[in-house]
Parts: sequence; C-alpha cells; structure tokens
Amino acid sequence: MSKEDLATEIRNDFEARREARRQTEAKWNLNMRFMLGYQNTLIDARGELTEETPRFGWEGREVYNHIAPLIETRLAKFTRINCAVNVRPAGAEEKDVNAARLSGKIIDATMRDNSFTALSSEANYWAELTGTSFFKVVWDSDAGEGGSVRIAVCPPQEIFPDDPGASDVSACRSVIHAKVYPVETVYELWGEEVESEDVDIYDFEYAVRRLSRTADRAGASPTGYVLVLERYDAPSKEHPDGALNIVAGGKVLYSGTLPYVNGANGARTFPFIRQTALKVPASFYGMSLIERLIPVQRAYNAVKNRKHEFMSRLASGVYAVEDGSIDVEALEDDGLYPGRVVVYRQGGSPPVAMSAGSVPGEFRDEEDRLLNEFRNISGISNVINLSGTELNTVSGYALSLLMEQEYSRMSVTTESIRGAVKEVARHILRLYRQFADKKRLITIGGASGEVEAVCFMGSDLGGDDVVTETDSEMVESPATRKNMVLELMRYGLLNDENGKITNRNRAKIIEMLGFGNWEAAKSADEAHIKKAERENLGFVKGETADVSELDDHGLHIEEHSLFAASGDIGDNKRRLAEEHVRKHKLMLRLEKEAAGVTPLGQNVYNEIKEA
Repeated sequence: MSKEDLATEIRNDFEARREARRQTEAKWNLNMRFMLGYQNTLIDARGELTEETPRFGWEGREVYNHIAPLIETRLAKFTRINCAVNVRPAGAEEKDVNAARLSGKIIDATMRDNSFTALSSEANYWAELTGTSFFKVVWDSDAGEGGSVRIAVCPPQEIFPDDPGASDVSACRSVIHAKVYPVETVYELWGEEVESEDVDIYDFEYAVRRLSRTADRAGASPTGYVLVLERYDAPSKEHPDGALNIVAGGKVLYSGTLPYVNGANGARTFPFIRQTALKVPASFYGMSLIERLIPVQRAYNAVKNRKHEFMSRLASGVYAVEDGSIDVEALEDDGLYPGRVVVYRQGGSPPVAMSAGSVPGEFRDEEDRLLNEFRNISGISNVINLSGTELNTVSGYALSLLMEQEYSRMSVTTESIRGAVKEVARHILRLYRQFADKKRLITIGGASGEVEAVCFMGSDLGGDDVVTETDSEMVESPATRKNMVLELMRYGLLNDENGKITNRNRAKIIEMLGFGNWEAAKSADEAHIKKAERENLGFVKGETADVSELDDHGLHIEEHSLFAASGDIGDNKRRLAEEHVRKHKLMLRLEKEAAGVTPLGQNVYNEIKEA
C-alpha cells in the first residue's frame, strides 16, 4: 500500500469511527452545557445541540444549577484520595528488595516531574463531565539527559476505538488518537509540511467550535490547523510488534511498529490508560453522573420558573378590562402603579383585578422532592448545608454513618482512579526498563525529607507489581483522625508500660494533630528521629554510623530497632543496625552510671570505652 493510500485509508477509518459514536458525543456536549449552566438545550434527531423553544414569550427560562455544585463536591472529595503507590519485591532476596525500593522512588520522581497531581485532577474533571478520561504515557527522548517519561491527559473526544463495545483499552485491536495541531507544530515534530484544514475543537462554552483554515490567534499572524491521526494497531500475525501510523493533511508522518514495550510480560501495546466515572457493561466509554441528573435538573428548573411566574401574577396582578373603556396599551406598559389615575370611558367599567389565589403548596412539595432526588442520585448529602436545628436532631454517630455512605457510593469511581494510577506507574517502570540503557542520575526525595541523587539503569528496576497504599483517607477526615488520637490518649492506649507517653509517641502525636511543623520549629525529639531515619538510610546503602554523646539514645534505639525488625531489609543491613543499637545501649548505660542510676563493673566500663 502506498503512503497516499495509507493516509486515505486511515482518514476513512477515522471518519467511520466518528460517525459511529455521534450520539455518544452529543451526550458529552449536553453534559458540558448543563455543567456550565446552559440548560435550555436539547439534542435533536441529527445528534446536534439545539436551543429549547418556549411555548410562550413570557415563560421564565432561568436556570437553577444544582449539577455544578454536586460535581464540584465530588471532585473535591477525590482530591483526598491517596494515590501513592508501592512496588512489591519480586522475591525475598536483598537485590529484589533494593530494586523494588528504587522502582518506587523512580515512580514518585517521575510523577512529581510531570505534576501528576494536576494531571489527575484534570482527568477526574473530564471523567465527571463525560464518564471517561485517558492518560497517555510516552517516552520523550528530548527530555533531560537521555530522555524521560511524559504523561498527558486525553479527553475522550480524542480517543476512537475500533470496537465501541470493548471493555477496556487492552480489549481493542486498534485505537486512533485524533488531536488538532498547528501546522507549524507538525513541521517541528515530524518535519513534514502539510496544508491546513477546517477542524472542530471542543470548547466548554460552545461544546464544539470550528477553527477555519486560516484562523487568527490573538494578534499573531494567521496560522492554520490540521487534524493529526495516530492509529495504533495491536500485534498480529502480519505485524508481530504491532503498528503505529501517523497521518495529517493527506500525508504519512510516521509509519513503524508500536514503539513501547509497555505491556505485561514484555508485550507491546497501546500507551493509553482508561479511567471511568461509572462503568457501563459492554461499552468502551463510561457514564457520567450528569446524565442521570439532567432529567431532575430540567424538572427543577421548570418548577422554579412556574412558581416564580405564579408569584409574579400575585405581585403584578391580572386585570379584566372592558373592551374600549381605557387605553389598554398604556395599562400594559405601566400597570396600575400606586397613585395612578385611571381614566375610562363614560358609561364603561373600570379595570377589575381578578383573583389569582395563592401559590399552590404542590410547588413547594415538588421542589423539595426534586432536591431529595438530587441527593439520592448523586449520593452527596450536603451535610455542611444542614441548619442548626437539623444538626441538633442528628447524632454524631449518624453523621459519621452518613459520610461513610457517601464515600461508599463513590467507591466505584475511586477504584477506577486508583486502578488508572497503578497502570500509569507500571507504564513508567516498563518505559524506563526499555529506554534507560545507560547509567543516569535522577533526583528524588529521601524518606527523611531531604533530597538525594540516585544513579540507576533500567535493568536495576524491579518488577511491576504495583500496589496502592491504604484507602482509609476517604472515610477518615483530618478532623476524624485528630479526634481518634485524642480518644486514644484519653484511654491511655499510647502510653508505655510505665503509664507515660514516650518521647517518640509524643512527637508523632504532635505531628498527627497538625503541629509537626508549627511555626517552622522542630522539637529536639523530631530532630533525633530524623537523624535516626537518616542513619537507617545509610544502613540500606551498607554504611556504618557513629554514635554521638549528643544523641537521645532511647529514641535512636527505638527507631533502629523498628528498622532492624522489618523482614525485608536483608541480613547485612540488619547486622549493621544491630551493631549500632548495641553501641547506643552501651552509651545509655554509661550515662546512667554517671548519673548514679546503675553501677557498672570494670568489664562493662572497658567495653563501653572500646565501643
């Protein structure tokens, strides 16, 4: 197949896939409009958005947006998800443990360099709007020294699977990534000059906005845009390593095999990771909660507008006027304002106010029922919006159950978020193992808060058995954890065998209560704990540490003992820690002897001096 035929074939394939999901895209556009408050919108038979036509010109069409605060509340709760990951060692040997620890640090450093927290928030927003979002994890050979991993978020409008019923990206045989680029960018990236074309981009205000062939950009010289299509084909008999073809403007920009060994067991696959808000069986795209809320929002807007129209009738009045008795146009324009003199025809009847009754109670009841439906569908109870009287009637235990129920309703979405983060971490490790074939230096954060530099190769990284940390933060708010600490202190569960709180526990309690860095001042206990943690890092590297007379030997003994008791550090590191703890214990005995607490024999004294 020639390059021209290949470009034409991929473009036709893309057009067919876009036409097949036209109705799905219409739902996404409607969701975005309702989120932003443009709620007098319908989907016509062609799958395009159109404005709803009122029956009468006087009908109220105000919007009372309850969808936006509910989605924003969900997004705020998702920010509390702990997405930190760990890598499990492939075995119990020391090299496996070190490789797993290094892999975890590489993942953390890569996510920090890519501002993954912001990317995750963007992905969550797209997923809440449309039901689906995607991460794209690629290798950028021009980043840093020797290249680096780059992570991007792709809205679902850019991803076109070959099978709309595929359960995940891995179940597709091919995926097209369609993205609009300026023609100058195409030339910079692929070295090909292509002609600009009319393209559609997604705009939050208009849903879809067309860029013309020669669109102006804020005072810059006219430029053009072009749609770049990247088609990824899974490995097959014809293409054992898969295929990647990139076309734009009728030209083939790139043609080759799948570039990344990013699948399980060394397979080549697609660089996309899917995240969904709500999964839909036999569907590649998930569903947004907004789709369920739109009918309720329409009904709520209608009730509020009809209620306000009724109140306007009560305030302005409805008048019966005998034909020809007065100037009707003047009455319509000015109404019967206070002090107005009404002149009517002699022998005629003056205007008479018709009884408008009162606002029916059904309006208020229906409004309350619709508000309850918002809460029932979204799972957001808005506890913070309860009035003082309502709060007095709800116990603290009931409130905690209510909050726990909210988080359980969102567990499907949170699990999808965690699963996407784990898959991104696996792709990071696999790309480094593939492309980091030479020693490279990377800066990472140490366990004790300082920055350290690590030299590694891709072969030094461990397996990709990535797991997330505990997910209790969705149920335990900071206030809940503080209250738990105070309860533990009240019952004495943090005391030692002598009924006192140890220095180490005291430092941890202060940290958990939110005063670990109060006024940027560190207590002596915190300083000694950090020093002991740095010495533990030295043991990991096979280094010894000296014992100082300034050390708090009790805190050091406790920290080093916890380190030595862990089962995955290896025998050599454990021996270094045990020898260091023995020196601390000897120094502690010497201090007690000097204070007259414990008498020491000459042999023990000589042992301490030698140590």
